[in-house]
Amino acid sequence: MQFFGGSEISPSPPAPAASGNNGHMMYVFNRNGICLLYREWNRPLRTLNAQQDYKLMFGLLFSLKSLTAKMDPTSAEKGNLGVPQLPGQGCSFHSFRTNTYKLSFMESPSGIKIILVTHPRTGDLRESLKYIYNLYVEYVVKNPLYTPGSPIR
Repeated sequence: MQFFGGSEISPSPPAPAASGNNGHMMYVFNRNGICLLYREWNRPLRTLNAQQDYKLMFGLLFSLKSLTAKMDPTSAEKGNLGVPQLPGQGCSFHSFRTNTYKLSFMESPSGIKIILVTHPRTGDLRESLKYIYNLYVEYVVKNPLYTPGSPIR
Protein backbone atom coordinates (compact mmCIF):
# COMPACT_ATOMS: atom_id res chain seq x y z
CA MET A 1 0.00 0.00 0.00
CA GLN A 2 1.36 3.43 -0.90
CA PHE A 3 0.61 6.67 0.86
CA PHE A 4 1.21 10.33 -0.03
CA GLY A 5 5.01 10.21 0.23
CA GLY A 6 5.21 7.22 -2.08
CA SER A 7 6.71 4.97 0.60
CA GLU A 8 5.49 1.44 1.08
CA ILE A 9 3.55 0.88 4.30
CA SER A 10 2.47 -2.55 5.40
CA PRO A 11 -1.20 -2.69 6.45
CA SER A 12 -0.28 -4.82 9.47
CA PRO A 13 2.90 -6.26 10.92
CA PRO A 14 3.70 -9.92 10.36
CA ALA A 15 2.34 -12.40 12.87
CA PRO A 16 4.68 -13.05 15.79
CA ALA A 17 7.04 -15.96 15.26
CA ALA A 18 6.69 -17.47 18.73
CA SER A 19 3.45 -17.75 20.69
CA GLY A 20 5.03 -16.16 23.78
CA ASN A 21 6.25 -13.08 21.91
CA ASN A 22 2.94 -11.18 21.67
CA GLY A 23 3.16 -8.78 24.62
CA HIS A 24 4.56 -5.30 24.22
CA MET A 25 3.51 -3.47 27.39
CA MET A 26 1.47 -3.89 30.55
CA TYR A 27 0.10 -1.16 32.81
CA VAL A 28 -1.70 -1.38 36.16
CA PHE A 29 -3.38 1.82 37.38
CA ASN A 30 -5.31 2.50 40.55
CA ARG A 31 -8.61 4.43 40.55
CA ASN A 32 -6.74 7.76 40.94
CA GLY A 33 -4.64 7.29 37.81
CA ILE A 34 -1.43 6.36 39.60
CA CYS A 35 0.58 3.79 37.68
CA LEU A 36 1.25 0.96 40.12
CA LEU A 37 3.10 -1.26 37.64
CA TYR A 38 4.56 -0.86 34.18
CA ARG A 39 6.44 -3.50 32.19
CA GLU A 40 7.55 -3.54 28.58
CA TRP A 41 8.91 -6.35 26.46
CA ASN A 42 8.86 -5.38 22.78
CA ARG A 43 8.94 -1.61 22.52
CA PRO A 44 11.73 -0.53 20.19
CA LEU A 45 10.66 3.14 19.99
CA ARG A 46 10.55 5.20 23.18
CA THR A 47 9.23 8.67 22.52
CA LEU A 48 7.94 9.76 25.93
CA ASN A 49 9.32 9.83 29.43
CA ALA A 50 7.61 7.43 31.84
CA GLN A 51 5.35 9.99 33.55
CA GLN A 52 4.09 11.38 30.22
CA ASP A 53 3.46 7.85 29.00
CA TYR A 54 1.39 6.99 32.10
CA LYS A 55 -0.66 10.18 31.83
CA LEU A 56 -1.27 9.61 28.13
CA MET A 57 -2.43 6.01 28.68
CA PHE A 58 -4.68 6.88 31.62
CA GLY A 59 -6.15 9.82 29.69
CA LEU A 60 -6.84 7.55 26.72
CA LEU A 61 -8.68 5.09 28.97
CA PHE A 62 -10.65 7.87 30.66
CA SER A 63 -11.69 9.29 27.29
CA LEU A 64 -12.64 5.91 25.82
CA LYS A 65 -14.72 5.00 28.88
CA SER A 66 -16.50 8.33 28.69
CA LEU A 67 -17.11 8.01 24.95
CA THR A 68 -18.46 4.45 25.15
CA ALA A 69 -20.82 5.45 27.95
CA LYS A 70 -22.03 8.45 25.93
CA MET A 71 -22.65 6.33 22.84
CA ASP A 72 -24.41 3.48 24.71
CA PRO A 73 -27.61 2.84 22.70
CA THR A 74 -29.30 1.02 25.61
CA SER A 75 -29.10 3.83 28.16
CA ALA A 76 -31.43 6.81 28.21
CA GLU A 77 -29.24 8.59 30.81
CA LYS A 78 -26.20 9.62 28.78
CA GLY A 79 -24.48 12.05 31.12
CA ASN A 80 -21.83 14.43 29.85
CA LEU A 81 -18.60 13.54 28.10
CA GLY A 82 -15.67 13.68 30.49
CA VAL A 83 -17.71 13.03 33.63
CA PRO A 84 -16.11 10.15 35.57
CA GLN A 85 -18.10 6.95 35.84
CA LEU A 86 -17.99 4.36 38.56
CA PRO A 87 -16.43 0.99 37.65
CA GLY A 88 -19.04 -1.19 35.99
CA GLN A 89 -21.34 1.77 35.30
CA GLY A 90 -22.63 2.23 31.77
CA CYS A 91 -21.25 0.69 28.60
CA SER A 92 -17.61 -0.36 28.61
CA PHE A 93 -15.00 -1.44 26.11
CA HIS A 94 -12.64 -4.41 26.30
CA SER A 95 -10.15 -3.76 23.52
CA PHE A 96 -9.34 -1.90 20.36
CA ARG A 97 -6.98 -2.73 17.53
CA THR A 98 -4.84 -0.67 15.16
CA ASN A 99 -2.64 -1.92 12.34
CA THR A 100 0.36 -2.13 14.71
CA TYR A 101 -1.02 -3.11 18.14
CA LYS A 102 -4.03 -4.24 20.14
CA LEU A 103 -4.91 -2.66 23.49
CA SER A 104 -6.87 -4.88 25.91
CA PHE A 105 -8.41 -3.37 29.02
CA MET A 106 -10.07 -4.54 32.22
CA GLU A 107 -11.33 -2.50 35.17
CA SER A 108 -12.08 -4.18 38.49
CA PRO A 109 -14.94 -3.15 40.80
CA SER A 110 -12.33 -1.48 43.04
CA GLY A 111 -11.12 0.71 40.15
CA ILE A 112 -7.89 -1.15 39.33
CA LYS A 113 -7.23 -0.88 35.60
CA ILE A 114 -5.10 -3.47 33.82
CA ILE A 115 -3.96 -2.79 30.27
CA LEU A 116 -2.09 -5.11 27.92
CA VAL A 117 -0.68 -3.83 24.63
CA THR A 118 -0.02 -6.75 22.30
CA HIS A 119 0.41 -7.77 18.68
CA PRO A 120 -2.67 -6.81 16.62
CA ARG A 121 -3.47 -10.44 15.77
CA THR A 122 -3.70 -11.45 19.43
CA GLY A 123 -7.10 -12.90 20.33
CA ASP A 124 -9.46 -12.03 23.19
CA LEU A 125 -7.51 -11.42 26.42
CA ARG A 126 -10.36 -10.97 28.92
CA GLU A 127 -9.59 -14.24 30.70
CA SER A 128 -5.87 -13.39 30.82
CA LEU A 129 -6.67 -9.97 32.30
CA LYS A 130 -8.86 -11.61 34.96
CA TYR A 131 -6.01 -14.00 35.75
CA ILE A 132 -3.57 -11.06 36.13
CA TYR A 133 -6.07 -9.31 38.40
CA ASN A 134 -6.38 -12.45 40.56
CA LEU A 135 -2.58 -12.54 40.85
CA TYR A 136 -2.65 -8.88 41.86
CA VAL A 137 -5.20 -9.62 44.61
CA GLU A 138 -3.35 -12.71 45.89
CA TYR A 139 0.19 -11.33 45.90
CA VAL A 140 -0.22 -7.56 46.27
CA VAL A 141 -3.48 -6.72 48.02
CA LYS A 142 -3.17 -9.57 50.53
CA ASN A 143 0.49 -8.79 51.23
CA PRO A 144 0.74 -7.20 54.70
CA LEU A 145 3.90 -5.33 53.65
CA TYR A 146 2.22 -3.58 50.71
CA THR A 147 1.00 -0.02 51.17
CA PRO A 148 -2.10 0.65 49.02
CA GLY A 149 -1.45 3.19 46.25
CA SER A 150 2.31 2.66 46.18
CA PRO A 151 4.08 1.25 43.11
CA ILE A 152 4.39 -2.53 42.99
CA ARG A 153 7.98 -3.70 43.31
